[in-house]
Amino acid sequence: MPISPQPANPAHGGPAGPAPAVSVIIPVHNTRPYLPRSLGSVFAQTLDQRRIEVIAVDDGSTDGSAAWLTAQALHHPNLTVITQPASGGAGRPRNVGLSLATGDYVFFLDSDDHLGPEALDRLTRMAQTHHSDVVHGRIVGVDGRAAPVDLRTTRARVTPFDSPVYWTLAAYKLFRRAFLEQHRLRFVEGRLLAEDLPFGIAALLRADTVSVLADYDCYYLHGRPDDSNASRQELDWCEYLHYIGTVLATVEAEVPPGPDRDALMVRHFHGEILMPFAAPYLSRPPDGRRAMAAAARPLVERYLTDRVQAALPPRLRLRAHCLRAALDDALTAVVRADTEATPPEPPYAADGRLYARYPGFRDPHHALPDACYDLTDRVAPRQRLTGRQWAGGVLHLRGTATLPGLHGTTAEVLLHGPAGRYRIPARHDGERWRAAVDPATAADGAPLPAGLWGLKIALTAHGAPAPDADPADTAVHREAWLVPEPDGPGEPAAVPAGPRPRLVGRGPDGPAVAALLPAGPHHHLHLDLDPDGRRHPLGTDLRGTVTTTRTGRATLTAHLTLPGCPTDAGLRLTLRAGDRTLVARRTTVEPAAADRYTLRCSLHGVPPGTWQVALRLTAGPLRHDLPVRTADDRTPLTVTVPRPSRRLRLR
Repeated sequence: MPISPQPANPAHGGPAGPAPAVSVIIPVHNTRPYLPRSLGSVFAQTLDQRRIEVIAVDDGSTDGSAAWLTAQALHHPNLTVITQPASGGAGRPRNVGLSLATGDYVFFLDSDDHLGPEALDRLTRMAQTHHSDVVHGRIVGVDGRAAPVDLRTTRARVTPFDSPVYWTLAAYKLFRRAFLEQHRLRFVEGRLLAEDLPFGIAALLRADTVSVLADYDCYYLHGRPDDSNASRQELDWCEYLHYIGTVLATVEAEVPPGPDRDALMVRHFHGEILMPFAAPYLSRPPDGRRAMAAAARPLVERYLTDRVQAALPPRLRLRAHCLRAALDDALTAVVRADTEATPPEPPYAADGRLYARYPGFRDPHHALPDACYDLTDRVAPRQRLTGRQWAGGVLHLRGTATLPGLHGTTAEVLLHGPAGRYRIPARHDGERWRAAVDPATAADGAPLPAGLWGLKIALTAHGAPAPDADPADTAVHREAWLVPEPDGPGEPAAVPAGPRPRLVGRGPDGPAVAALLPAGPHHHLHLDLDPDGRRHPLGTDLRGTVTTTRTGRATLTAHLTLPGCPTDAGLRLTLRAGDRTLVARRTTVEPAAADRYTLRCSLHGVPPGTWQVALRLTAGPLRHDLPVRTADDRTPLTVTVPRPSRRLRLR
């Protein structure tokens, strides 16, 4: 979209030298109280200011914003300020800024939001590394405003169809400027709301590479105390819905019918088509409500496929059905039920399904289909694993878990493994649960077989009996993988999973080395039982020394932590040279607190040569040699026995 008259009154220092890495474009309209925070976050970037071009376009402010910006330009040579008459939205100021930008990349920052200090450095480096046309940084909502989407995984390449990036079509992200010029992408001008939809849609659908930077809080999206954000303003909703129709027509032209287009339409039913049918709808008189419904009905009829309808939650599914069927009274009742302050009632349960308790359910006067109310597939456990520890060879787990909106919850821990599926009862009290997993009895009273076992929490709860349903048929069953909590701020939830590997008894099957570890892309918690002790090393802190008296008598001493070591286990120090192994005739074992052990033996009659020291662990059928390292952990501990008449030499 071309930009007609040249904006007036530029004030700038004009950054000298080569083109900047990134141009930050900031549309401004009566946001004077927020400008120090917004502009300040740009001037505080870790990226060199000589590589940042800042273009602030004041769009007819009347609160002194333009004067403040002009004064700042005197102190910041990389800031250019443009003033122009009010245009009625952020579209024209952004277009003006884009026409003046010289950076390799462009970032659009709203003047009431701010950036994380490392945002521009991280975003531009990611774009350069992966040749990205668009980079979505992680967005954080503050001051009562929610982020449009929670980006959790950093990925070099995503598409609108395999990631949540399409759910945030707003402008605040990094774009390669040459890509924007190649496709002549510009914002719709003169609109207060949704002016960035066509721009964001075209950018995502035409980009060769879209990347996500989710491991840093790049953009802070602020709410305003006076609730004056553009998205909160009163609009002509009928005109707005007509405009959305023109936007969706471009999506229809870009994406053929099928699952991909439907996935995008689900987002638009959430974000644009059904969004006005809340407080704005109820605030109108009956004829105004009918006009809004009439404006939305063509969009519902054209884009609400069976796949889209099934993907919507009941509150939106019901709205869409009522709009399409011209059920104005039912629509008003559903919208009113969502806006009332009364707490939601438990959902109905019948025939193994759950139904939202909205007006009209199984009411013969409305004849709304049960499918509009069905939320069975949307009820998921809300749970956290808060503790995991071993005590006496038993794994103790604890956490919190609920099925939101249901009551009478009971819990079990499920073990999924190569030999089957076993249930461990859990004590559940309100939201908290505890369970004890004993490998000696976990397989329905028998020893748990060796192998990798996934750990889940299984919940059973109850809904309210549906009309004309059997009151006994209200049970709902759900399962969820247990995932370790992070051990500290910024650490991934996957590491570490729990206590160090240990020996556990399994009755007649003998002991095994047990380890808790995350597995798979989602870091689900698993219990690995290794009867050979090969996959998870024991005694990783095993250290030793050799001391020699003046008479040549040598003593070997070793220290280690060995969780779960049975009292009848054999612990003997050994010496190995080539294919020869000598086992100490007598090893003294001194246990201490916290599973610590000290072992000693005297070296008598050892043949000459260089011998590597190890600790032999024997527990039932398990026999494992653990290497001993020097006290400084630099090399394996070795003993050199000289030929007769020479003293013992240590290394």
